[in-house]
Amino acid sequence: MNLPSAQRIAEAEAARTGLGTGPNRRLRLTMLIGMPLVFPVLGIMILVPDFLRDDVLHVYEAGIIGCLLHYVWVFAKYPRRARRPPYLTRDLAMGGGFYLPSLLLGFWPGIIAAPAWAMFVGISYTVEEVRERHGHR
Repeated sequence: MNLPSAQRIAEAEAARTGLGTGPNRRLRLTMLIGMPLVFPVLGIMILVPDFLRDDVLHVYEAGIIGCLLHYVWVFAKYPRRARRPPYLTRDLAMGGGFYLPSLLLGFWPGIIAAPAWAMFVGISYTVEEVRERHGHR
């Protein structure tokens, strides 16, 4: 086994387990920070005065939009599945998980965009698979 092959195997294992490296790490951190943050935000909304609750909510909603835009940015950098690092397609599809905090807060742009994003990633994956099987590039 030569050195590039060993590095590729090590990168694939790192991407599969833990936080991974490169874009996998960025997407996983985006998800791990953005999604559970809904619970501290709800706690803060309970503790702040009434006139600040909407502001706290809007800041978190802007964060959800930012997280979803980060997923779009990574997809734009790696549009072809064949050129993506291992497991990046799976990590891209996990952006649909922002549906739950959006639903919990009643943030309709996130309720629509998160599942639409997951469907987009799945459909693009399927289209590429079909094209590969039929010999198109």
